[in-house]
Amino acid sequence: MGIMEIIGVAASVSILSGWRLYLCIFATGLAMRLGALPLPDHLASLDVLANPWVMGIAALGATAEFLADKVMWLDSIWDTVHTLIRPVGGALLALAIVDPSDPATQVIAFILGGGASFMAHAGKAGARGVVNVSPEPVSNVAVSTAEDIATMGLLYLAYQYPVAAGVIAVILLVLVIWLLVLARRVLGRLVASVRAPQEPLPPA
Repeated sequence: MGIMEIIGVAASVSILSGWRLYLCIFATGLAMRLGALPLPDHLASLDVLANPWVMGIAALGATAEFLADKVMWLDSIWDTVHTLIRPVGGALLALAIVDPSDPATQVIAFILGGGASFMAHAGKAGARGVVNVSPEPVSNVAVSTAEDIATMGLLYLAYQYPVAAGVIAVILLVLVIWLLVLARRVLGRLVASVRAPQEPLPPA
């Protein structure tokens, strides 16, 4: 696995952790325990994710997130609580993926991994804020389910096809930026409409 593929995998996993941190940890550990995810020697530090205790806690977290993410406004509260947890988790996963023999690369991976995870988290939280002000309650479940499926599919692609991992990371980054811009515009219009002066009632 070349340096570009390693960077691509680290970036993809970090960004996906900003959406579903617990799911990323559990799915990676499960794939390793089932032998579906053979890792190169320098990625041996990821073996800890296959530990039964780690997988059990990750499974509980993933289940709680799966349920909380389907409920209007509860999802935003969950996102707020995880504003620090997801970036740190994404940074640590990126740190575990890069070559441990190069401290400088590890520091860079930790910083960029945390930044990428935070951007993904911010984009998700902003988009979910837009969905929550929508009058259609079904959109919450639809958007959350799409995030679950996308996270699983993209995580599989990132690990199984490391050459494409860089492309996946770029696509995800563009998507995150678009979500941030969209959320800012929609919420800005909403705030402006609330602050707009109400027209006086006609005289009786």
